[in-house]
Amino acid sequence: MRLKDKVALITGGNSGIGLATARLFVAEGARVAITGRNPATLDAAAEELGGRALAIKADATEIADTARAVAAAVERFGKLDVVFANAGIGATTPLGPTPLEAFEQVLSTNITAVFFTVQAALPHLHAGASVILNGSVHGVLGAPGYSAYAASKAGVRAMARVLASELSPRRIRVNVVVPGATRTPIWSRLAPTAEARTALETRIARAVPLGRFSEAEEVAKAVLFLASDDAANIQAAEIVIDGGLTGAPSGAPVYRA
Repeated sequence: MRLKDKVALITGGNSGIGLATARLFVAEGARVAITGRNPATLDAAAEELGGRALAIKADATEIADTARAVAAAVERFGKLDVVFANAGIGATTPLGPTPLEAFEQVLSTNITAVFFTVQAALPHLHAGASVILNGSVHGVLGAPGYSAYAASKAGVRAMARVLASELSPRRIRVNVVVPGATRTPIWSRLAPTAEARTALETRIARAVPLGRFSEAEEVAKAVLFLASDDAANIQAAEIVIDGGLTGAPSGAPVYRA
């Protein structure tokens, strides 16, 4: 087991990539504390994950909630070895009609909350601990209408390098996973029905060289690697899980004869 006797905190662990990661961590021997804002999905996740998991209702944008969640995890499990700062939101903020509140909500959730999650966990992290941040291909894509989201995820990428510099003397690793289009509930706002979801995936997949969405479990496996001792000498790195979207865009189906 790659995480035997380790303790992990996963923000936004009640659905999507966070829940897929929690499942994998438990299967690999870890005890896991997950946070989320939705009591129903938290309860369902806790029931699924079993006794090796602790579900904590917490809003990542509330610093006091984050501090309370970290304290609860340490009280229950005695330590922290891994932090996956995964909680985030997706939203469009097109130039012109976007109000300040909408823009700031994205930044508050996707970048400010990430910093304060790591800061809250820091007193409990030891040499050899691993911090993983959840980025996005939007940090480099330049997709129209996504200024706040792109800025927040580019900020995660930059901040990870700063945190890695600060924490290297303590031998705490900080790395980033960078998902592309991934099959999670985050798409429900844009595609509320099964038919709309299929159409959306088909359209987006034409721009992906491997021709499909990623599965949440595929991103979780990258997080597992960075959390494990297999990645003991990996620092300030990014693992991109996007089917080639950013690395080999000309190989996408849309460009094929």
